[in-house]
Amino acid sequence: MKRNSRVAAAWAAAALLSAAALPAATAVVAPPHSAVSAAAQNPVPALNRAAYPLLSTKAAGPVYDLKPLVRMVGDAQVVGIGEATHNSSEFFTLKHRIFRALVEQRGFTTFALEASWSTGVALDRYVVHGIGDPRAIMQHEFQGSYEFWNAEEYLDLIEWMRSYNQTHARKLHFVGDDLGYISPATLDLVTAYVGKVRPALVPQLTSAYAGIRSDANAADFLTGLVAKPLAERQRIEAATRQALAAVESLPKSEAQVWATQHARAAWQVAKFVSYDIEDPKVLPSAMRFRDEVMAANTLWWTRHTGAKVVLGAHNGHIALTSSMPAEYPKIQGEFLREQLGKRYVPIGLSFDHGSFNARDINDVNGAIREFTVAPAAAGNNEYTLDKVAYRDYYVDLRTLPRTTKTWLSTERPTRDIGTAYPWPDSPVALAASYDVLIHLNKVTAAHLR
Repeated sequence: MKRNSRVAAAWAAAALLSAAALPAATAVVAPPHSAVSAAAQNPVPALNRAAYPLLSTKAAGPVYDLKPLVRMVGDAQVVGIGEATHNSSEFFTLKHRIFRALVEQRGFTTFALEASWSTGVALDRYVVHGIGDPRAIMQHEFQGSYEFWNAEEYLDLIEWMRSYNQTHARKLHFVGDDLGYISPATLDLVTAYVGKVRPALVPQLTSAYAGIRSDANAADFLTGLVAKPLAERQRIEAATRQALAAVESLPKSEAQVWATQHARAAWQVAKFVSYDIEDPKVLPSAMRFRDEVMAANTLWWTRHTGAKVVLGAHNGHIALTSSMPAEYPKIQGEFLREQLGKRYVPIGLSFDHGSFNARDINDVNGAIREFTVAPAAAGNNEYTLDKVAYRDYYVDLRTLPRTTKTWLSTERPTRDIGTAYPWPDSPVALAASYDVLIHLNKVTAAHLR
C-alpha cells in the first residue's frame, strides 16, 4: 500500500531523527560457546557481589539508595543517562530521580534532553523565570519524533525544576541539544541582538531565515522542510551558514556569544535537512552529523556556563560505541568521550519485560500504540542481567573482575527500541558501551499527554 505524499514526507523526516525509519537492522545471535572462556560464562555471581539495589524508580522520595551511584559518577562534567525504549515511564522517572540526587550531592544544575535547541530555550525560560506555559510549549514542540517527550513524566520534571528554582539561589536549567526544529522566537533572538549592534545586517538575516521560518509545530515544521526539493534545502543551508558567519563576526560580548549559538542552532537544522536522505549512502552521514551536533551543543553549554549536565537520550546516543555502525557511524557518546575523557560518564538502562509506547511499523500512518514484550530470551543480555539477585539494581561495569568484563565485552542481542516497533534486537557489548548499567525487571508505558 502506498503512502500519500504527506505521509511519505513525514516518514522521510522521521528517518532523519529516528532509527525506526532506517533499514531493518540485521538480527543478532548469541556468540558460540567457544567465543568466551569457560571462566567468563556466568557473570551473575560477580554481578551479585558488585550490584547495588535500586529501591525505587519513582521521581519523588528519598534518594539515599543512590549514594553509591553518585560516587560512581565522581567528578564527571556530563552524565549521559540512556533508555532502552523511548517511552517507558520508569526510564523517565528514574532520570528525574538521578538528576535530583546529582543536584543535591554533586552540584549538577542542567538537564539536557534529546530535543531541539529551541525547545530548550523556551522551557528554560519557564524553569528559570516562570515565563510561558510548559504544557503549551510541550504540545507545540514535542511533536513528530519528539512526541514521546510530551509525557506527564517530563512535565513533572520541568515543574520540579521550576519549584526548585523558586527556593534556591543556584538555578537549574533545561537544555535541548538536538536539531529537528527551530522556532521563530529563537530566530528573533538573533535578529533582535543584531538589530542593536549592527542594524544594517538585519535585512540579510531576515532574508536568510525566510526559508526556515515557520509557525508550524515541530512535526509539521520538519515535514515541510524535508518535502522541499533538495536544491532548495541546500540553498537554505547556505543562507543560514552565511547568517551564522555574519553573527560570529560581530564584536565579542556575552550577548554576541548567545546570539551566535542561536544562529548556529538555526544552521544546524538547515544543514541536517540539506542531506539527500533518499540516498541510503547519504543517510549515515546525516545521522553522524546529528549526533555530532548533539554532543557539540551539550559541550557548548557546559563549557560556556561551567554547569554539570545530566544528558537524557536513548542508549543508542549516550553509549561509547554504536551498536549500528552502518547506520550510525559515530554517536554522541563517542564525541563526548573524545572531548571530556573520563569526565563523561554514560549510564545505560536495560529491562527484562514490560510495556512502552511506540509507532507501529506495520501501520501505514505509523500510529502510536502501547506494546508489551515478554521476558528476554536466553542469549540476550537482559536474560542474564535479570538473573541477578536484586529486582532492580545498578552496577559499575568498570570495577568488575576481568573474566566478568570479558563476558560483558561480548556483543549479544539487546533490546534497543526507538520511536517505532517491532524492531530487531541490536548487538551490544555492555562493558564497551557504558561505564555504569542500571537494570530494571519491569517497565510500564509512559503517560503521553
